[in-house]
Amino acid sequence: MNNNILAIIPARYESSRFPGKPLAIINGKPMIQRVYEQTIKAFDNVCVATDDQRIADAVNSFGGKVVMTSSSHNSGTDRCLEALMKRMEESGANYDVVINVQGDEPYIRPEQLRELADCFNDSDVRIATLVKKINTKEEVDNPNSPKVILDINNNAIYFSRTPIPFARGNEMNDNFIKESRYFKHIGLYGYRSSVLVEICALPQSYLEKTEKLEQLRWLENGYKIRVAETEFETQAVDTPQDMEYLNSHEALFTKK
Repeated sequence: MNNNILAIIPARYESSRFPGKPLAIINGKPMIQRVYEQTIKAFDNVCVATDDQRIADAVNSFGGKVVMTSSSHNSGTDRCLEALMKRMEESGANYDVVINVQGDEPYIRPEQLRELADCFNDSDVRIATLVKKINTKEEVDNPNSPKVILDINNNAIYFSRTPIPFARGNEMNDNFIKESRYFKHIGLYGYRSSVLVEICALPQSYLEKTEKLEQLRWLENGYKIRVAETEFETQAVDTPQDMEYLNSHEALFTKK
């Protein structure tokens, strides 16, 4: 199935908190190179989708594939669609599944990417993502770590920045959370190519604008999102301080 999968890494130079983030050096390599090298371990077909020539030059310098895209996209999902269309036109290949790999997670695990891709072994799956179990109250309460609740078929019911489910009548402490089913969302997505076209045509929804979570647009419009659980931790880079942390704690994210 690998040949039917296209992994796309959307990468923008502009960032309010960390301009030039994809080119930030993490333990001797630009972050975009680290993401690319991790992704190519899982998939044969990988490209970076960017609107910035500096990022394109960096990707070309380490032998990666790059697709230039518009600077007007509102989301990485929209950028993935343009890159998909261009790659299919250039190569003549047809890709059944697109994996959207976050360009700010330099130590994403190939195992996580394969876990996500495996969801599409079920022909009914149209969109998929990953979660990891939460074990601390601090993480449950963190609004920057979206939570998700699932149905009995491992489809997402809802994503929220607030603690869900609400534990009425229970003391929300670490012990209770360890024994419960609280999950944080890992921001990786997979889509059937046909579905990617559909969801990019949807207008922003009420819940999406309220929670500032794009995936709620899809749920509001009736799309199911299959969820796979991963045991691997991830660390996104949102600020220069995050980069400094990774530079000094590389072993935490590269251990087997």
